[in-house]
Amino acid sequence: QLQLVESGGGLVQSGGSLTLSCVASGFTLDAYTIGWFRQAPGKGREAVSCITTGNASTNYLDSVRGRFTGSRDNAKNTAYLQMNSLKPEDTAIYLCAAGRGYCALGVTYDYWGQGTQVTVSS
Repeated sequence: QLQLVESGGGLVQSGGSLTLSCVASGFTLDAYTIGWFRQAPGKGREAVSCITTGNASTNYLDSVRGRFTGSRDNAKNTAYLQMNSLKPEDTAIYLCAAGRGYCALGVTYDYWGQGTQVTVSS
């Protein structure tokens, strides 16, 4: 079964940190561009981070640049999103996705996870 499963979400105070994990099964994650997205209540989904294969290129949403870092561990077939200095406005469901393409030119995502809830209290 081809799937992505996120974990690592939770409740954290403003200024705190969380690391989200995205484990792939049924396919090799290092052959894909990894995207992290989030969706807050009443808002549309927004792209948070994009990492091409081999970490050749990374893009970040302006509001998280310098605070969030995407990475991958190919040996574990897992991608990560390290989130530091969290703010209440970062509260959302975070989803990972795997697809083909370059971050700057647009990516077609083939696989999506179910999401993990991140709640930042003030």
